[in-house]
Parts: sequence; structure tokens; C-alpha cells
Amino acid sequence: MTAFFALTTSLLWGLADFGGGLLTRRAPALTVVVVSQGLAAAVLGVIVVATGGWSEAGPRLWFAVAAGLVGPVALFAFYQALALGPMGVVSPLATLSVAVPVGVGLFLGERPGLLQIAGIAVAVTGVVLAGGPQLRGAPVQRRTILLTLVSAAGFGTVFALITEASNTVTGLFLALFVQRLTSVVTGGAALWLSARRGTPALPEAGFVWSTLPALGAVGLADVAANGTYSVAAQHGPVTVAAVLASLYPVVTALAARGFLSERLRAVQAAGAGLALVGTLLLATG
Repeated sequence: MTAFFALTTSLLWGLADFGGGLLTRRAPALTVVVVSQGLAAAVLGVIVVATGGWSEAGPRLWFAVAAGLVGPVALFAFYQALALGPMGVVSPLATLSVAVPVGVGLFLGERPGLLQIAGIAVAVTGVVLAGGPQLRGAPVQRRTILLTLVSAAGFGTVFALITEASNTVTGLFLALFVQRLTSVVTGGAALWLSARRGTPALPEAGFVWSTLPALGAVGLADVAANGTYSVAAQHGPVTVAAVLASLYPVVTALAARGFLSERLRAVQAAGAGLALVGTLLLATG
């Protein structure tokens, strides 16, 4: 069950990143984040009301609030890093986010077996390579590296926090709603401040309403990924769930190959293969 839900998380996050990347070509990145998360929050609100999720309100929701505060910061740092440095450095380095939930799992007493340790090592190596690391070229600014590490720490912290936000299905719906609502408020405030400073919040031609379904799909895929990761981490070792969930760059690269006909570099193809081997080791270990 852990492997299934964690791999589903990778699939959903990979597709969300792919869709979000396409949408940022038509609108500012922060606008894409706020609108997509806002649409997801609206759908989650309906689900919470329909399932009576409010009855699950309790102290655990503070974990969801914290995740909602950290998430936009991580995204902002990630997009800033992409704007300053090459994706071939930023994307693979951001996968270090897996270190946070894995570290939490080890701190709480999880001890993976030798086969699982080998699987973690192989899978993480594969994910980094699948991101297409830039092995040659001009030196990367220290600020780019710092922003990427901040985003990785933020993403990893969100993984750890959302796992603690609830231990029931209806409670998980409520936790995800609170997380997204907090993210929308935080991201909306950042968008407003950015607009006050003169940064356009909309494309020059105005908001493209035809992109709303795609924005909603991206937001819901991201929410669903948080949910499946939480289930995976609660029903199995966090060390395994976190690594399998971190395979999303492979999905994004394959989606770009399939839908945009982007050719995978040799290092990316090798990384995808290693990630698959690591997945098999973790699933069988």
C-alpha cells in the first residue's frame, strides 16, 4: 500500500509540475500558484462540508496551517532559483527535499533494511540524474544555490507536516483544505505586494479564462498528491514513502517527452532507469 500511494504521489506531482510549467508560459508563476490553489481550495471546501470534515477539527490542524505557510515560501524560492540559474542545476538540487522526511523517519526510529537502503540510494541518484544536471558550463551564483536549498528544505518540511495533520480520511480532507486556504491567503498577499511594487500580476493581454480548467486540474493534482503521500507515510515507513514520492521529476521529464516531443538527454534516460531499479528494490525490500 505504501509503494502504491507513494508512486501515485509521484505521478500526480509530476503531472502537476508539467502542467504548471506550461501555464507559467502564459501567466506569471505566482498568479498560476494562487489561482490553481484557490480553485483546489474551493473544491476541497465543498468536500469538507459534504463529508462533515469540520467535526475532525483539533490541534493537529496547526500542522496543516504550518504547511500552508511554508509551501508558498518554498515555491517562491524555487521559481526565483529557476529565474536566476540553469534548470539543469536547480531541478536536481531541489530533490534534496527528500532528506527532510527521511530524516524525520530515522529520528522517529525507522530502520530500513539493507535492500531498502540500497533502493533509497539508487532511486535518489536516479531522480537527480533524471533532472538533467548541468555538468558543465558557467559557475552558478551562490544566491541560486541558496534559494534552491531553501525551496528543498521547504518542500521537505511540507511533506513532514502534512503527514502529521490528520490520521483519518475526513480529517485529511479538512487538513488539506486548511493547508490550501492558508497557502492562498499567503500567496495572495505576496501577489498583492508584488503588484504594488510594479510587477505585473496578469499577462499583457489580460487573464486567459480558457486556462481555468487547466489551472484547476493542476491545483487538484497537487492536492491529491499531498493526500496520497499522507496515506503512504501513515501506512508504511516514511523513509520509503518519501523516496518513492520524490520520483516526480522522472514523470515530468517523461511527460515533456511524450507531449512536447522533448528529447531526453542520455543522463536523464539513465536516471529514469536507475529510479525504476530503486523503486523495485524499495517495493520488494
